Amino acid sequence: MRKIIAAINMTIDGFCDHTAGIPDEEIHQHYANLLNNADAILYGRITYQLMQYWQNLLKNPSGEKAMDDFAIAIDNIPKIVFSHTLKDTGWESATLAHKNIKEEVLELKQSHNSGRKDILVGSPGLIVALTQLNLIDEYQLCVHPVIVGSGLPLFKNITNSIVLKLVKTKRFGSGAILLCYEKTSQ
Repeated sequence: MRKIIAAINMTIDGFCDHTAGIPDEEIHQHYANLLNNADAILYGRITYQLMQYWQNLLKNPSGEKAMDDFAIAIDNIPKIVFSHTLKDTGWESATLAHKNIKEEVLELKQSHNSGRKDILVGSPGLIVALTQLNLIDEYQLCVHPVIVGSGLPLFKNITNSIVLKLVKTKRFGSGAILLCYEKTSQ
């Protein structure tokens, strides 16, 4: 069965703020590789609309290889968007989810239609919802050396203690650290 992997950037004080990170060449390349080795990524509407920035970069490349490679990777990966308000995604490789989050994710996890690669989750709200449903198999948290003091906390509304096992770390030149955790049997 495929894994569901929560993959997100956050500040050292636990907030998800796309403007606060330090997205250098190395981090862009890491995420491009992650996307290239997954079958799909799940987004909520807000994060999805932020990610549409990369559509413009495809049309007008930046000239920075890592950013342009990430734009290609995000364009190529199938995106499933959970939204009650969007009627159309405006992106050929994106579709709107037609089932509730639990049904959609369980079906994806067990499906072999599009391959045997893992499924990524890239929105804070979806990560929380899937954590509450006990459907996240792995957390890949890229912690940036920035303190913002306020914003959207990643694990907002999680009320139960969840014990995780650190399985891998990766240090980036910017000072950001990728922490990879898996669920324990507890």
